[in-house]
Amino acid sequence: MRTAPLDAATLEACVSAAVAAPSFFNTQPWRYRLDPEAVAFEVRAAPERSLRHADPFARALHLSVGASVFNLRVAVSHFGWSPVVRLLPRPEDTNLLATVRLTGSRSSRPPGHRMDLYPTIWRRHSSRFPFSGRPLPQNARVELVEAAHMEGASLVFPTVEETTHLFRVVAEAEQRNRLDADRGTESRRWVHKDPHDSADVGLPQHALGPQDARERLPMRDFTAQRHPERLPAQDFETSPAIGLLTTVHDRRADWLRAGQALEHVLLVATAHGLRTSLWHQPMEWPDLRQALSPDGDRTGHAQMLIRLGYGPEGAATPRRVPRAVLDTEEPDD
Repeated sequence: MRTAPLDAATLEACVSAAVAAPSFFNTQPWRYRLDPEAVAFEVRAAPERSLRHADPFARALHLSVGASVFNLRVAVSHFGWSPVVRLLPRPEDTNLLATVRLTGSRSSRPPGHRMDLYPTIWRRHSSRFPFSGRPLPQNARVELVEAAHMEGASLVFPTVEETTHLFRVVAEAEQRNRLDADRGTESRRWVHKDPHDSADVGLPQHALGPQDARERLPMRDFTAQRHPERLPAQDFETSPAIGLLTTVHDRRADWLRAGQALEHVLLVATAHGLRTSLWHQPMEWPDLRQALSPDGDRTGHAQMLIRLGYGPEGAATPRRVPRAVLDTEEPDD
């Protein structure tokens, strides 16, 4: 049983795993603190890294932090502890989104995920490039659905007709984003203009990917404007596999669970050799987000659209180093 405190190398490895999670525009809106007495990580929001126009209610921020929490769980389990997660443990402290306490040993309770996910944390990258037409194996689909279910969310693979509807909704959201001056300015702020930019957040140009030459797949134009020299067009797959991640409720805790479910799905997909990219555009418009609901009575809440397939590995995006996101002092009240 692990009872000794974390050594410096293990602490750094756990935080490195946490910050490797995906985040909206790679803003990395998180901070961490290790409580040595409780042997627990505090995972906090970094509201200064939120997107005021694209994410006014901080839903995407919560999903990003939730994904980070899942990576932290995987790392803690990898190093021999059993993680116990509490979401929103102190309602009066709105920036404290989760605690991850290190208890017992890995053998004392099942980890709640595949045991081989730790290496996939470092291999998972969004791939915004064309995928092949090779279909997803049924066993992979089943495991992806189960991964989301284990985190309190649902993952469904829409039919061909439903996927066509989803494309229309995403395309409408993409068009709105391109026409919104405030969102365009905000978007461009997080895209590196210089290919040699050494910034540790945001999106480098080489990670943006091309647009669909047939204009069928509504790939995001992160510059919020069409520039062929920046985002050249290529032919994309004709029958993409799309997963819709939903939750029953739509509260802050549900967003955090959805973030954990999202990262669980992405890591399992990586373990199966699949590439993934995210369509978040309709989530940024309340009416379009509601239009994605798979239920006729609109009881489900769409949290993310995930494109999956076989294709080129996505480009790595920068990450902040552990010491930049790790607090060593008590947070201010």
